[in-house]
Amino acid sequence: MLENMLYRFEGFEFDVALGCLRHGSAEIRAEPQVCALLALLLSHRDRIVAKDELIDAVFGGRAISDATISSRIMSLRKLLGDDARSQRFIRTVHGRGFRFVAATERVERSVTCDTGSQQRAGLEPAVGRPSIAILPFRHLGARPHHPGLSHALAHDLIAALCRLRWLRVTARGSSFRVGGLDPAEAARRLAVRYILTGVVESAQRRLVVAVELTDCSSGEVIWADRFAGSADDMFAIREAMTARVPAALDLRIPLNEAAHARRSGTEQIDAWLAFHLGLQHMHRFNASDGQAAGDLFRRAITLDPSFARAHAGLSFVHFQNAFLQESGDRAQETDCARRHAEQAVHLDPLDPFANFAMGRTFWLSGDLDTSADWLRRSTSLSPSFAQGIYALAWNETVAGNAAAGREHVDLAMQLSPLDPMHYAMLGVRALTHLAAGEDAEGLMWAERAARTPGAHAMISLVAAIAAALAGNGLVARHWATHARRHSPSISRSAFLKSFPIRNLRFQRRVTDCLTQLNF
Repeated sequence: MLENMLYRFEGFEFDVALGCLRHGSAEIRAEPQVCALLALLLSHRDRIVAKDELIDAVFGGRAISDATISSRIMSLRKLLGDDARSQRFIRTVHGRGFRFVAATERVERSVTCDTGSQQRAGLEPAVGRPSIAILPFRHLGARPHHPGLSHALAHDLIAALCRLRWLRVTARGSSFRVGGLDPAEAARRLAVRYILTGVVESAQRRLVVAVELTDCSSGEVIWADRFAGSADDMFAIREAMTARVPAALDLRIPLNEAAHARRSGTEQIDAWLAFHLGLQHMHRFNASDGQAAGDLFRRAITLDPSFARAHAGLSFVHFQNAFLQESGDRAQETDCARRHAEQAVHLDPLDPFANFAMGRTFWLSGDLDTSADWLRRSTSLSPSFAQGIYALAWNETVAGNAAAGREHVDLAMQLSPLDPMHYAMLGVRALTHLAAGEDAEGLMWAERAARTPGAHAMISLVAAIAAALAGNGLVARHWATHARRHSPSISRSAFLKSFPIRNLRFQRRVTDCLTQLNF
C-alpha cells in the first residue's frame, strides 16, 4: 500500500502524485515547474519557504535570476486567480521567501498498486531534473573483511555522482535513513525517480560488489554491474566503482529519460525532457538529426532560459554543422557554437558538459591550446566524463602528442563502452597510430570506426587515409567513395580545417593521401 496525497483549498484540488490541479471538475493545465512550486508551498504551508530552498526544489539548484522566480510565482497566482496585491493564496515575505496562506485540507488516501504496475503512486513524476538516491549497500556472507565498507561505497558514489551536475543527488543524511526499504518505498519517501542499490559479498578473501539502478516509476532495473577482486584490492575496487558507475549513469539515465519523454508525448514535455530527447538526435551527427536536436534544445531554452545544458547542447549542434560543414557558412556556425557555449558556462560554470562544449568550439578555429585548457577543466570537474576525456584525446593527438591521446581515448572507451560517440573514440585511436607511423594498426582501428553505427563521412575519410598510408589502394578507394556518398561536398580543405594537424610531417602525409584520392 502506498500513500497518495491530495490538497484541497477554496474549490481547488491538487494531486501531488499526478501533478494535477483541478477547480471543481475542470482540470487546469500547468507547467511542470509551476506544479513543483505549488507542491513545495503546500507541503510547507506552516512556514516561509526561503528562496534558496525554492531554487533547489523547483529549479534543481541551478543559478537563476529573481525575475525567473517572480515569473513562476506570478504564473501560479494567475492559475489560482490570485495576484501580487491581494495575495489570497501565496504571500510574499520580503527578504525571506514565500508562504501558502489559504486554509488547506490535506488528504491521505491509500492506493493499492500491483507489483507489476507501471504507475507507482507517490513517486516523483517524470518531469524536471532527474533525481537519485544511493542507499547504503547491504553485506552478505560472513563477517566482513572491511567493516564499514558497505556505507563507504555508497558515500563514495554520492560524492562522485554530485559531479554530474544535471542529476539531483539526495544527501547521505536522508538516503541512509531509508536503507533496507524496498526501492519504490525509499523513492517515495525521498521523492526521487531513481534508486541505486548495492550488495557487498566477501568470502575466502575475495570481494564482490554488485550494483543496480532502478527506475522507480516503473520498478525496472535499467542498469547493473559487478566489481570483483581480492579483499586486499579494496581500494582498487572503490576506485573502479567511482569511475565506472558515474560514467554508466551519465549514459543510461538520459536514455531512460528520453524514453519517458517519447511515451509522454511531445506536447506535454518540460525543458528537461526536451533536452534529453535532443540528446538522442544530437549524437547521430547528420543534418536531419542535427536539425531535430537543435529544435528540441531551443524548445528547452524557451521553457527555461536559464537551462545551461540546453545551451551547451545547442552549441554541440552548431559545432557539428561547422565540423562536418553541413551548412554553407562555417564561420556563422562557429560563432553560434561559441555564443551558446559561453552562455552555458555563464549559467553554470561548473557543468562539465558546458566546459566541454566551450573547449570544442576552439577546435573550429584551430586554437588547440585554448581548447585543451577548457577540456581539462571539463574532465577535472567530472573525472568520469567519457566524452570530455575522448575530446581531450582528439586534441592531444592532432596537436602532436599521440601517446597522451592514446592513453586518454582508451580510458574513455573503458569508462563508456556503449557511448553514442564510440565510433569517434575508435577514430581517435586510429589517428594515434597513424600519427606514430603505425599505419597497419591505424587501418585496423579506422575500419572499426567507420563500420560502427553512427560513423559520419569524416570517419570514412580517416579510414581512406589509413588505407592509403598502409598501401592498400583498393580499401582506400572504397572508403573514399563511402565518404563522398554520405557527403558529396567533402574535400581536402574541409578535412584539414576540421582536423588542424599540428605535426607538419603527419600533415603532409595526410595531405598527400587526400590528393591521391582526388579530394
